[in-house]
Amino acid sequence: LFFGSGNLIYPPTMGQQAGSSIVPAMLGFLVTGVGLPLMGVLAIAYSRSRDIQQLASRVSVWYGVAFSVALYLSIGPLFVAPRNATVAFDIGIKPFLGEGDHPGWLAGFAVIFYLLSFWLSVSPGKLVDRVGKVLTPALLLSIAILVVYAAFNPMAPLQAPSPEYAAHPVVKGLIEGYGTMDALASLVFAIIVINAVRSMGFERNADIMSLTARAGLVAVTFLAIVYAFVAYMGASSVGVMGFQENGAAVLAKSATHYFGYPGNFLLAVIVVLACLSTSVGLITSCGEYFVRLIPGVPFRVWIILFTLISFVLSNAGLSTIIKFSVPLLMLLYPLTVVLILLAFLNNLFGGRQVVYACTLLGTAPIAIIDGWRTLHTMLEGAPDAWILQADAWLKGALPFYAEGLGWVLPAAAGFVVGLVLSRIGGGTRPAG
Repeated sequence: LFFGSGNLIYPPTMGQQAGSSIVPAMLGFLVTGVGLPLMGVLAIAYSRSRDIQQLASRVSVWYGVAFSVALYLSIGPLFVAPRNATVAFDIGIKPFLGEGDHPGWLAGFAVIFYLLSFWLSVSPGKLVDRVGKVLTPALLLSIAILVVYAAFNPMAPLQAPSPEYAAHPVVKGLIEGYGTMDALASLVFAIIVINAVRSMGFERNADIMSLTARAGLVAVTFLAIVYAFVAYMGASSVGVMGFQENGAAVLAKSATHYFGYPGNFLLAVIVVLACLSTSVGLITSCGEYFVRLIPGVPFRVWIILFTLISFVLSNAGLSTIIKFSVPLLMLLYPLTVVLILLAFLNNLFGGRQVVYACTLLGTAPIAIIDGWRTLHTMLEGAPDAWILQADAWLKGALPFYAEGLGWVLPAAAGFVVGLVLSRIGGGTRPAG
């Protein structure tokens, strides 16, 4: 469920940058790329929420809607859906076109990709589900063959790490794991996992939690092994192919290096079809959510809108999509982590709304500053004066801020303040 395009492209990029610091970097990556998604699924199950909007509404009703909309748009038409098309192009088509960006080829490929996505999204039946059940194992198997072979036949010795990975490899790996967006997706798609468990005859929440946790641990252990091998392959590739613009290029060139163009062609076919299947699932899920949110707009209209947005943004190219997703992730991930933790701690403070609100109020300002500062860095422009002033002050005053984790202590402080206020005034119980 959570092995998609982002899972393919981030570990090899991290491996190239981390070099000989790959082990601590990988540990950090696994926290946000594997551990946090599992916690997200379990948080929805533990909270007995029917969806992410109901859980987030424990902060307030408007926050529940705003946070849910932001999550659906992020894993849908703004970032992950267009990223699917560009990953499919960069691995499936670009290696056979030679060097260069080939924007015309990308545009043509995206037209076909999203016409198919639209058609499959509005078509009845379970074709996509059935194909996806075959393609995802095939994708995992092909990647496993590639990376295991690479592990026993490394391309070159590991390089020295980049300055950021040399200084803080664990933290840098942890933030790199944001890019998979799996923690965001886990809150959206957790109900699918929970309903699958219920369909097996389990109704007690304790049983649902237990089975979900056990199955999840098996799945994330396997994914962690795959990630580690992919990252190591990236780390050992620099001496042969140099530093690549993104992870898709590393994978494609690694397949060519080890298995020639036949191996690259097989990987290309599997990746393109798997990305198409994922794209359909994402666009359909977004359409279904927005129909529930705004019933007056038909499902087909939402699908057309999200398909068009995905098509337009995909033409920016994979590296640009990755680049501009970072500011939003610096905002959304702290809010997501805090919400997941609060869901597990809910009984400790009796579900008082004031605790949710104060904790988020402690988290949000730093997350907003981080996101805004990162956006200006991505745009390669001078940040606003207030951002520069706040940034300079926070670097000296707030632990972990320079590493991108400055929100941790304010979130903890907000939680404590919320606890105190709930004891004094009782607070308000969250809806649901």
